[in-house]
Amino acid sequence: MEKLKKKQPISSLKEGDNVLDIFVVKIKKPVTKYSRGFFFSLILSDSSGGSIEYKYWGGEQEEKVREIFNSISADSVVLIHGKVSSYNNRLDISADASQAIKVLTPDQYEAEFIPGERRDMDEMLKAFEEKLESIADDNIKKFMHSIFDDEIKKKFKEHPGAIQIHHAWKGGLIQHVLEVIEYCEVAVRVNPSLSRDLLIVGAALHDIGKLEDLEVTSRIKGSRKGQLIGHLALGLISLGEKLKEDTGLDGLTKEKILHLVVSHHGKKEYGSPLEPMLPEAVVLSFADDLSCKLTEIMEFIDENKEVTEDDFMFNYKHKKNILLR
Repeated sequence: MEKLKKKQPISSLKEGDNVLDIFVVKIKKPVTKYSRGFFFSLILSDSSGGSIEYKYWGGEQEEKVREIFNSISADSVVLIHGKVSSYNNRLDISADASQAIKVLTPDQYEAEFIPGERRDMDEMLKAFEEKLESIADDNIKKFMHSIFDDEIKKKFKEHPGAIQIHHAWKGGLIQHVLEVIEYCEVAVRVNPSLSRDLLIVGAALHDIGKLEDLEVTSRIKGSRKGQLIGHLALGLISLGEKLKEDTGLDGLTKEKILHLVVSHHGKKEYGSPLEPMLPEAVVLSFADDLSCKLTEIMEFIDENKEVTEDDFMFNYKHKKNILLR
């Protein structure tokens, strides 16, 4: 039997389109009664990075609707049949009882639901290793190599940087880290009194908790540990354990490394337990923010510049127009 393949990304769907395609389930919303029977909805996603709500309008037999609903789980890959419509200026896919939804097994489809890398992952890992090797202080270099062993480096080079918004693709985490390092190195060229070693360490480690915070299945999602603890705290916990070992680092250097991680969100309203208290921490927080925000706007432009002939498109998250040309 020929495997099903993805036909059309969510990002290209338009009102009125008939859909017979495969998606991955992000969220299930419970069965609810409506005037003609029972319905449920799902939030679907694909490798385009977009998501869309799917509404299944079942008949009056609640048991049948619940049977379909219960066959689906978060992360299920489903084949759906429906029509794209618009509600409150948002697109969704609607289906009735005559339009089946089917949960697929891995041998029934051939599709990638996680966005692929933007840059070659092996080349990025090589560049990252060169940055570590360029650290001048031997004890700091030794400490960094103890963290980034072969197993962690393999995971690090393939890991996404986020669930969505920025660097939400394979290899996104290492790409983000390399960008942050580059911005930090610009700051060192402008102000040579900054510690390049500390900035490379801070850039490399600031999001290390995301290796536990995010997990990759048929989609990128937050792990249970990540949801309960968060990537910043997870990073601090793992670094705290490593710093208990015989690193050769003095107490102040250890505390500076931890401070770089704990303050990298910059402001308390951005989720930072502490705001930066040393120059390198200030640089790191701005470099992190620049990498995130610049990538976000560039992705928005790339995703939308072919969708419309208009020069501008409204960005609902930031509540402003973005120039696409």
